[in-house]
Amino acid sequence: MSTTLASESLWIATAPDSGRPPLTSDLDVDVAVLGGGMLGVSAAVLLAEAGKTVALLEMNRVGLGVTGYTSAKVTSQHQILYSQIEGRFGEDGARAYAQANEDAIERIASWAAGGIDCDFERQDAYVWTEEEGEVATLEDEHEAAHRAGLPASLVSNSPLPFPVLGALRFENQAQFHPRKFVLGMAERLEKAGGQIFEGTRATGVKDGETATVSTLGGASVRARTVILATHFPFLDRGLFFARMHAERSYCVGARLNVRPPDGMHISVESPSRSIRRYGEEWLIVGGEGHKSGQGGDTGERYERLEAYARERFDVAEIPYRWSAQDPISSDGVPFVGKIAPGSKSILTATAFGKWGLTNGVAAAVMLADRVLGRENPWASTFDSSRLKPSSDLVKENADVGVQMTKGHLTPAETRTVDDVKPGEGAIVRSGLEKVAVHRDDAGELHAVSSVCTHLYCQVAWNPAERSWDCPCHGSRFDPDGRVLEGPAVKDLEAKDVT
Repeated sequence: MSTTLASESLWIATAPDSGRPPLTSDLDVDVAVLGGGMLGVSAAVLLAEAGKTVALLEMNRVGLGVTGYTSAKVTSQHQILYSQIEGRFGEDGARAYAQANEDAIERIASWAAGGIDCDFERQDAYVWTEEEGEVATLEDEHEAAHRAGLPASLVSNSPLPFPVLGALRFENQAQFHPRKFVLGMAERLEKAGGQIFEGTRATGVKDGETATVSTLGGASVRARTVILATHFPFLDRGLFFARMHAERSYCVGARLNVRPPDGMHISVESPSRSIRRYGEEWLIVGGEGHKSGQGGDTGERYERLEAYARERFDVAEIPYRWSAQDPISSDGVPFVGKIAPGSKSILTATAFGKWGLTNGVAAAVMLADRVLGRENPWASTFDSSRLKPSSDLVKENADVGVQMTKGHLTPAETRTVDDVKPGEGAIVRSGLEKVAVHRDDAGELHAVSSVCTHLYCQVAWNPAERSWDCPCHGSRFDPDGRVLEGPAVKDLEAKDVT
C-alpha cells in the first residue's frame, strides 16, 4: 500500500495562486491565444512585445495545466531521440530540432534573468544506463547528438548515488519551477499590454480573414490570428488524433534526509526513471509512462515510483504525487503551424512528446515568427501539415482499431451498481447499455455514458486520478463526465441507474 500522503503537484503546492477575471464582453485584438501554459504565455509575450494586441484565454488558471504537472527539466536532452529523428528527417532535421530546443533554453534563461523568480539554475542533463546492452544505444545517440551540434559527451559515471555503466551528458542545461515561471510570464505579458482572462473556456473558432472565438460564457473574441495552445487542439481540423497518441506519466516528490544529487537524469531502460532535485531537500522521481486509458491500476504506478525512491535514496517522506498527459507524434517531432492546410487564421502546436517546456517555447517562437511575417529556420521540420509514413503511425492506428473493437465487445463487469464501493469506478450494465459508474467517498453515485464523445471508444476507469480515460486517443473526463482533456470537446452524457 502506498504511503504517499496527497495527490498534489509539488509545483502547484509551492507557488502562489492567480485570480484574474473571466471574459465578460466581446473583444477585438490582433491575436487571441487559447491556453495559459508554457506555449501560450510564451507566444503571447513574444507577440505583445512585438507590438501586437493580444488576449490570452485560459479555461482554468494560468500554469495549472500540463505545465504545472511536469518534471520541469529545461533541456534539449530528450532521452534517446536524436538518432531516431536523424533516421526520419536526416541530419538537417535533427540539427533543426536541436537548435530549436537549445534556443528555447537560452530564451527561458533570459526571461528568468529579466525578473522572473522561478528558481532557475543551470544543470547538466544525463541519460544513463545500468544495462550492458544499452551502452551501444548511448554511443549511437552521442554520435547523432554530436552531428546535431549539441554539447554532448559520453561519461562513465554520474552524480547519482548508485553506479551506472555509462551516461550521455548534455552540458549547460537548466531546471526551474514551472508554475512560478508561467506566473511571471503572465505578469510580463500584462506589462506589455496583453490581456489575460482566466476561467474562460473557448468552445469554438470560426475561421476566416478575421476569426471569431466563442466562449462558454457567451462573450466572443475577434482576432486576425488565433493560436490554439491547448495541448491537444480542441479543434482537430488537421486530424492530429490520427498522427499521434497520448501517454500518461507519473511523478512523486520526496523530501530527503540528505541533499539530493545535482544534475537532471533519465534512464534508457523501460520503464524509464527520471530524477532531478528541487532546492536543497526535494527530489522528483518520474516515469511509469503508458498509453492513456491502458494503464491498468494507475495507483500501482505511484507505488512503484515511491518504492524506487526509497530503495535508491534516503527518503524522509513523500508528500506529493502527480501525473501528466502528453501527445506524442508518430515521427517524434511536434506539429507546429496551421491547424489545417486551408486555414486562414488558426495556428496551433502540439505533440511535444513529454518535453513541452523547451518544445513549447520553440513552438512559440515559430508561431510568433509566422504571425510577424518572419522566416524561421526550423519551421519546415516542425510543419504541422507533414505526413511521414512510418511503422509507428501504422501501429498506432492499428491499436486504436483494437481498442475500439475491444471496448464494444467486452462485456460489462459482473458487478451491479450496488457492488461499486466508495472510491471505485466500473463499467456496469444498466438495461441494454453499458454505463460508467463511480461512487465517491461520501457514497454518492455518479453515472455517465461509457462511450467517449470523440470517436466512440469505451472509456476506462483511472483510479489514481479518479477519471474516465479513453484508450483510443486519450480524452479524459471527470466522474460527472466533464471533459478534462481532448481531443473530445463534448461531455459524457449523464445516466440514470436508479
